[in-house]
Amino acid sequence: MAFILDSFVMFSTMIMFFLGGWIFFMRQLFKNYEVHHGIVQTLFSVTFALSCTLFELIIFEILGVLNSNSRFFHWKLDLYSILVLLIVVLPWYIGYLCFNNLRMVQKRHVAVAMSVASWLIFMYFFWKIGDPFPILSPKHGILSIEQAISRIGVVGVTIMAVLSGFGAVNCPYTYMTYFMRYVSDADIDSHERKLTQVMDMIITKKKRLALARRDMLQRASSSPSRKSSLWNMFSSSNSSSNVGQLQQEISGYEELSRQLFLELVDLHNTKERMDYSKTLKGKYFNLMGYVFSLYCMWKIFICTVNIIFDRVGKTDPISKGVEILVYWFGIEFDVKFWSQQVSFILVGIIIVTSIRGLLIKLTKFFYTMSSSKSSNVIVLCLAQIMGMYFISCVLLMRMNVPPQYRLIITEVLGDLQFNFYHRWFDVIFLISALSSIGFLYLAHKQAPEKHTLTT
Repeated sequence: MAFILDSFVMFSTMIMFFLGGWIFFMRQLFKNYEVHHGIVQTLFSVTFALSCTLFELIIFEILGVLNSNSRFFHWKLDLYSILVLLIVVLPWYIGYLCFNNLRMVQKRHVAVAMSVASWLIFMYFFWKIGDPFPILSPKHGILSIEQAISRIGVVGVTIMAVLSGFGAVNCPYTYMTYFMRYVSDADIDSHERKLTQVMDMIITKKKRLALARRDMLQRASSSPSRKSSLWNMFSSSNSSSNVGQLQQEISGYEELSRQLFLELVDLHNTKERMDYSKTLKGKYFNLMGYVFSLYCMWKIFICTVNIIFDRVGKTDPISKGVEILVYWFGIEFDVKFWSQQVSFILVGIIIVTSIRGLLIKLTKFFYTMSSSKSSNVIVLCLAQIMGMYFISCVLLMRMNVPPQYRLIITEVLGDLQFNFYHRWFDVIFLISALSSIGFLYLAHKQAPEKHTLTT
């Protein structure tokens, strides 16, 4: 009876997560698209629901919600389900949609056969991912769960580290007023006048082009006499050269107008950021920018130390904090109770920020890359990335909880080389952060800047 009740709770929350993914798909990803692919929408929502359920089980483990046997069963069920989705269903259906959109593939069974072939190629490269890395023990069988999770972990941890490294650098650069370029209303007016002049020039050139083409058509339709044929041929060739020159000038002015328009949009966005930075909320984000700057420097330093000395933290932040309070400050309190509460708060913050941050990045990427034909394929690719990302979050989050809560995560994920993933995260994070610093430094130096904004 207890197992049935626990299963009801798990499946009820999974339905809620599924509806959340469905609403996010409709309201954010596909809000500008009228045609929705039902299977794509369902697969994205199922991936989102299974991913969120993994985090839910971690919180249930900390709070002691549900029976331990029920939790273990749903850990396994959820993990196997998302692995089948990430390794079999999504890669095959992505290939099917790609081949089905090709004009040369007219029959559905041909698209199915080609998608099966592409899935076999995907499985080969997916399997080969594990060869260069020390991620498995020799005792693991070919069909063991460790084989799948270890390879997904390599990809997912890499994605996490790249996004974390870029975010740790880009966040203070975006919100701190120190990095803002000063833009005045006169700058915007000047660019608007330049854009207007270029547009007027384009209109003038196009009018001259239309007149030149009309003259060419009139000469071509007229029946010239023998005396004037030579002159008409000369004037016709002269008109053709004029038409070609006008077309070339129009193309140049149109390219200039596009560049001026993009610069004008950038100036308006910067002006809005300046006005926003003067508000109370903007000043708060400016302060958080300094906090993230300190965090970024600290994280880069720690990652460098970990890489040089080949070390991995053995103690979670909660236990370390409790140890400092008890032994250094002489504060006595119920360690077990408070470690549970702080673990719940810390893990909850990590989960919420991870989900929110990833969904924001997925939305921006989708709007940048998608089109009416490729939107469904891109959504499934994002679902693939999302599933790998969240499995890797669970894999790395194991170090952020006290040892008594790590047992179930270790037992479910299998006998993996967890230390390798933490070292790999440090390496990729360091590369991503330093690359982002270099890129943003060059972009900031190349931007036309008068002086720094002061508030």
